[in-house]
Amino acid sequence: MSTKIKRVGVLTSGGDSPGMNAAIRAVVRACAYYNVECVGIYRGYQGMIEGDFKEMGPRDVKNIINKGGTILKSARSADFRTAEGRKKAYDNLVAAGIDSFVVIGGDGSFTGAEIFNEEYGFPVIGIPGTIDNDIFGTSHTLGYDTALNTVIDAIDKIRDTANSHNRLFFVEVMGRDAGHIALNAGIGAGAEEILIPEEDFGLDRLVESLKRSKGSGKTSSIVVVSEGDKIGKNVFELKDYIEENMPEYDVRVSVLGHMQRGGSPSCFDRVLASRLGVKAVETLLEGKSNFMVGLYQDKVTLTPLEQAIKGQSEIDMELVKVSDIVSS
Repeated sequence: MSTKIKRVGVLTSGGDSPGMNAAIRAVVRACAYYNVECVGIYRGYQGMIEGDFKEMGPRDVKNIINKGGTILKSARSADFRTAEGRKKAYDNLVAAGIDSFVVIGGDGSFTGAEIFNEEYGFPVIGIPGTIDNDIFGTSHTLGYDTALNTVIDAIDKIRDTANSHNRLFFVEVMGRDAGHIALNAGIGAGAEEILIPEEDFGLDRLVESLKRSKGSGKTSSIVVVSEGDKIGKNVFELKDYIEENMPEYDVRVSVLGHMQRGGSPSCFDRVLASRLGVKAVETLLEGKSNFMVGLYQDKVTLTPLEQAIKGQSEIDMELVKVSDIVSS
């Protein structure tokens, strides 16, 4: 290990996701293991600009591995988008003796880290934390597995009502630009149709699918809709369209919203966060910078931040085919 790194900062930025606390814990304890000081940076890049720092040791992160959200808080920072804001952040880091940092967040957070690294040569490592699973270079982002289980649990409960009242439910899940949650949770919950932003199925196909379901004897149906679905109508407009074209259906809408971001992280997310947190610190100590730590074929890997930001996280088309087959 290199001896250049003496004091590592850790922050969470962007939207929160289950597993962030577990990652913070891993970073702090990895620093302690390798005899490096660790400093928590509160409220993301805004806290960096305002010098909102706190030294952290192993006992400061006890009993947080099971908690959702982030103890370091998170905030959007318009100031960090400016050169003046980043200069102030740099000055604060230098004054506090922080010589590198680990940022846990999504592509926006990584973009900020990459620009900061370019301007000041400041060592940075990213850990992907977003329930949307839309970061290139990792098969799983922190919080994705937990969000899937949250969505499936909710749909299972909604199906009880759908069956009892012979209703059609549109269930909207998060995923503005990526349909990973909708596709995987839809298959796992046995949805009759899944609408995702990567595939423009069209309204006619949706109506035909629901008619086939009705014709096969189904008295209730669940349609999972990603919030970024390419049909181009929001979930309430979809409801109105189906009611107009299939008046035999009693249609309801359930928007799961931010409940998908909360809750105790799954075992998978806790283990993933621990692995990525340790690897992030070790990568800095090896003298490497400007990488994201991720998971590929169950191995922890490094992806340049630029690739993680610009690369396209692709939907699994085999799963799309599986969804068509098993929903018939």
